[in-house]
Amino acid sequence: MPLPVGGEVVSQYNKQNPYAAELLVSQKITGRDSAKDVRHIEIDLGESGLTYQAGDALGVYFENDTALVDEILASLSLTGEEKVTVTKAGEALELGLKQALVEELEITQTPLSFVEFWAQHSGDEKLTSLTEDKAALREYAANHQVVDVIKSAVVATDAQLLVDNLRKITPRLYSIASSQSEVEEEVHLTVGVVNYQFDESQRFGGASGFLSHRLEEGGAVKVFIEHNDNFRLPANPETPVIMIGPGTGVAPFRAFMQEREATDATGDNWMFFGDQTFTQDFLYQVEWQNYLKSGLLTKMDVAFSRDQAEKVYVQHRLKENAADVFAWLERGAHLYICGDANRMAKDVHQALVEIIAEQGGKSAEQAEEYLKSLRSAKRYQKDVY
Repeated sequence: MPLPVGGEVVSQYNKQNPYAAELLVSQKITGRDSAKDVRHIEIDLGESGLTYQAGDALGVYFENDTALVDEILASLSLTGEEKVTVTKAGEALELGLKQALVEELEITQTPLSFVEFWAQHSGDEKLTSLTEDKAALREYAANHQVVDVIKSAVVATDAQLLVDNLRKITPRLYSIASSQSEVEEEVHLTVGVVNYQFDESQRFGGASGFLSHRLEEGGAVKVFIEHNDNFRLPANPETPVIMIGPGTGVAPFRAFMQEREATDATGDNWMFFGDQTFTQDFLYQVEWQNYLKSGLLTKMDVAFSRDQAEKVYVQHRLKENAADVFAWLERGAHLYICGDANRMAKDVHQALVEIIAEQGGKSAEQAEEYLKSLRSAKRYQKDVY
């Protein structure tokens, strides 16, 4: 049961003691011809007492795919029954190798250290040359799961040595796509399934493959709330907000809109969404159209990169609306970005610098200072990954 602390009810569940929640819904929300598999996930928090705010993340623990584990074992001619020792929460656990690989060890995200270990252990020339080029090594590790590294240079390995060179499995964090004001004991996620072909094999991400393909509705998933006080709606319900969330970056803004509706917030709301195609990839399209119809969503601009010869992204839509974007900022709007950190967030930041410089008659340096002051005032917040 939740524990009362100073008049408030605090859940006993956390990262160290996750709650075994029930998966209610795992629904594909991209079209049949989409290049992406994106799932709308609904999870029941039951009587856990877990509470969250719009902007928080859900930590998801998962088990590895037994078929993937069997592939590792077969490639190394191991049975999976070999006894190994794994350290968990400071304690040494003795487990069978197969159980350790399924429940305790990271095998879908390959650390650079594992590629380096396998290069040294196998003596493989190709792997060894990779370890001398950090950029090439990073790219290789990002595109090869542990089994693919092993199969590139198969060599006999002691079970414990293998275990000692693998990382412990870590929960994945997903931006929450719901407000408790609307969904109560549920929590919703928008999950992009990591899914690609490698040689003859289909590879899935650890948690995304678990939630989309291996866990059946009604099954249990261990979860906890990761609070994020650096991604919050304005305290004043009259404050306007600009939300920039292409792809699965849309998730927290679905939560923001549910929250703004539940609290009767009167501030203007402007959404920028982008993806590959309008017909296949417009996530939560009906919900956004309903928010526009009701007037809760003031403006929505979309960029579908593959629907015309020239690729169009959210930063282009921002620049097309430069005068309005600057006017909203000048009247106190809070600005939010969620999604890809590598390219999108940087491109959007650059577009904002250009908009502020052009519309505000400032130098690029002054425009950067303007954004810096917004950040200090918690009016420019990012949730990027």
